[in-house]
Amino acid sequence: MNTTLWPPTTEFWSRTFPEATRNRTTPHLFKGIIPPSAASPQDALAGLESLRRAHAAGTVHAARARVYVGEERHDELIETVLAKDGWDEGQFVPWMQSLVGAERFSLVLNNLETASPKLAAGLGVFLRSLYEGWGVPIGGAEQVAFAGNYAGTAFGVHEGAEDAFLCHLGPGVKDFYCWSQEDYVRLTGGIAPLKGDYQWLLEHAERFVMEPGDALFLPKRVFHVGRQDEFSISVAVSLYTYPDDRLLRLSVLPELLERLLGEDPTNPMGEQSPLHAAAAGSAPAVTRLTDRARAALADADEQLGAAVARHVEERWMVLETNGGWENVASDLGRMDAAAAFDASRLLAGTEVAIPAPYQLRITGPQQAYLRGVAVSCDTTAMTAGLIDALNTHTPTALPDDDRLRESLAALGATGGIHILTGSNTPEARA
Repeated sequence: MNTTLWPPTTEFWSRTFPEATRNRTTPHLFKGIIPPSAASPQDALAGLESLRRAHAAGTVHAARARVYVGEERHDELIETVLAKDGWDEGQFVPWMQSLVGAERFSLVLNNLETASPKLAAGLGVFLRSLYEGWGVPIGGAEQVAFAGNYAGTAFGVHEGAEDAFLCHLGPGVKDFYCWSQEDYVRLTGGIAPLKGDYQWLLEHAERFVMEPGDALFLPKRVFHVGRQDEFSISVAVSLYTYPDDRLLRLSVLPELLERLLGEDPTNPMGEQSPLHAAAAGSAPAVTRLTDRARAALADADEQLGAAVARHVEERWMVLETNGGWENVASDLGRMDAAAAFDASRLLAGTEVAIPAPYQLRITGPQQAYLRGVAVSCDTTAMTAGLIDALNTHTPTALPDDDRLRESLAALGATGGIHILTGSNTPEARA
């Protein structure tokens, strides 16, 4: 696919992609699909710099760094990587080598989309086209960066749990090996990851040579390992299609039961259970709790449809407005942008914009979602034209309207409003 067709078109997702991947079930390398302007090694290293600044400031956040030498994980080196003086331009590899005390190394960064505004925006364009052309994973997507000159992925030959696109940023070339689950089990006798000497297994793999700008589709349940002789960075965009049972067990049903059985603020002590007669044994207590459970479950059955709709609609709004990326509680980029936002600068004539890839959604006259956060504000102060301009990331001059300024001040607390005039927000610096 030619890079001039960036982002991928509807035809790509509806025809080219399924044909190349046997209806999305086999790996395929799409050459030159990602332009350098959308994602580069420097953008990933800028994310690491953000983590280092957060570490120096003592900021707690969701992004996570892991350091490996060979297949050994070295958590004691994380502090070193985050706290030591930074590298000179073009000297990241010798800097890392000196810190880890080894020629070869691997650095893994989870939730990189929260630390690199440029990658959140650049790969967000790809993600949005994927959502529109293929479908929306209910759990969103995450960026996981693999940086290093490692002889093999630190996890060994392992199985992918979800569909993913491995976007290769370079500058070096990576060899990537894949096996279907059927072939892997036949060759190794099981599904356990294989570490150490697996050279013999590579001869039975499908091999892909990844160059900068390539994207490899990795279906779930495919076993894989990456190898390289020179330094490069790849970013996996993992699509979280959680099992329905997990969503119900961990989210929907607990929320519903909390509504039904949660503490009554007017009677915080609740209805106390009685003292049960010792001579009767446990039977009366069992009967009492069983009856209460039946009543609660009957109420739950009546309210189930509304509860599921409420949960999914909220999750959908969060996902849409966060650019398709999974929502995490301590999003470093969100926190940095919110801290840089100064509502006192929302003056008439000041230009504002929503930074890519984030979106604004109005869900009621007093509620909106922006950058994955529900906000209480007067949405009637915003015209359809203003909302359209914000959602296309178009710089827009503010009118002299106090109600609008108040609404934008509330929205700005999410980190989703970028003041362009003399701006010092993370997105502007990027």
